[in-house]
Amino acid sequence: MKTKGKRILVVEDDLPIQRNLQRNLEVSGFEVLITNDGKRAIELVRSEQPDLVLLDLWLRGDVDGIEVCSQVRQWTQIPIIVVSARADEKQKVEALDLGADDFLAKPFNIEELLARVRVCLRRVANQELESATHHEALFTTDGRISMNLSRRQVIVGGIEVKLTPTEYELLHQLMMHAGKVLTHRVLLRSVWGPEYGEEADYLRVYIRQLRRKVEKESSQPQYILTESGVGYVFHMPVLRGNVDALSPLPESGKNVTL
Repeated sequence: MKTKGKRILVVEDDLPIQRNLQRNLEVSGFEVLITNDGKRAIELVRSEQPDLVLLDLWLRGDVDGIEVCSQVRQWTQIPIIVVSARADEKQKVEALDLGADDFLAKPFNIEELLARVRVCLRRVANQELESATHHEALFTTDGRISMNLSRRQVIVGGIEVKLTPTEYELLHQLMMHAGKVLTHRVLLRSVWGPEYGEEADYLRVYIRQLRRKVEKESSQPQYILTESGVGYVFHMPVLRGNVDALSPLPESGKNVTL
């Protein structure tokens, strides 16, 4: 995707890492803003409207990265990638629950970071296109899984697969946010409602059932992957389109319930 003109805010208190990020991002065609202060970061998001934020959790001053993420999410859905030495699962889950789009632990490979930046920016571009265009279908780029949203129909490998309403909503959430790690709490509240959030074992049962219906081998999933201790991610890129873009059903028109 084109990166020229895209503006990235780097919120980082380690000077060598600041310089390394700025140099590599600029070489890759991005415009870069830099700050090491949480309060200033919030001000820059408001005034400069960057396309993406790279956010460290350890910051100088009274406002840390968690608070930056929380406040920024009150008014914008700008992509936030947390890049931090705080690599424990609790901090990772907290950041993702507050709305961070991804989490990369230090030390990191710069090529991996750049790849994640591009994925986040591509997802935003697709979402903007989605909001401007009425789409009736989601389908994986390999053509194996598709969802007819108007008919609530799921096709796997050219065969219609019957999902329960809960399984359907779970797959819909995962495919709509393909490439983004969704925490247990986010999925539970999105599918079951705001009173849920701590029932990870409950969610695990539904994920297992869903994998049996959409994966080639449920024990070796290629689409719905587990982010240990955090949640799940739909790994395959997903396209949005009209119903006529879907693969046709077999001539027999038979349904299968697995």
